[in-house]
Amino acid sequence: MSVQRLPWPQYFMQITYIVAQRSTCLRRKVGALAVKDRRILATGYNGAPSGIPHCLDTGCLRRQLGIPSGERHEVCIGLHAEQNVIIQAAVHGISLAGAEIYCTHQPCLICTKMLINCGVSAVYFANPYPDELAAEMAGQSGIPFQTLCVDPAAFPVIAP
Repeated sequence: MSVQRLPWPQYFMQITYIVAQRSTCLRRKVGALAVKDRRILATGYNGAPSGIPHCLDTGCLRRQLGIPSGERHEVCIGLHAEQNVIIQAAVHGISLAGAEIYCTHQPCLICTKMLINCGVSAVYFANPYPDELAAEMAGQSGIPFQTLCVDPAAFPVIAP
């Protein structure tokens, strides 16, 4: 009898949803992983920097100022999940060159530029985000930047 195993890409994508559960963002919970040779190098979720009060405690500054989703990313106390992956890898002396990045959501332009400069080999995300320039820049860099379909309903514990 053959038991079917979850393929590696879906395995890693499902883990991003577990990581996202640590998010302190009130608008969107995002998780990300850096993976190389089928080993997780670093994880990240969106939220305030260490030692800073979280939006869960203070409220969402972007919501208070009426800033729409996808605009003016600099007006937010939180870091993006992808930024936290890069920071965690750097803090622990881990290179992301050649790593694959898995994210619950498509990285924004700023995060995409950072991932390109880290030398990642591919970026996979479960949920597209309306940022065509990010996809265009990833394409220009030669980095695969694509949606990886996952059925979160098959794993109700981690559904977004």
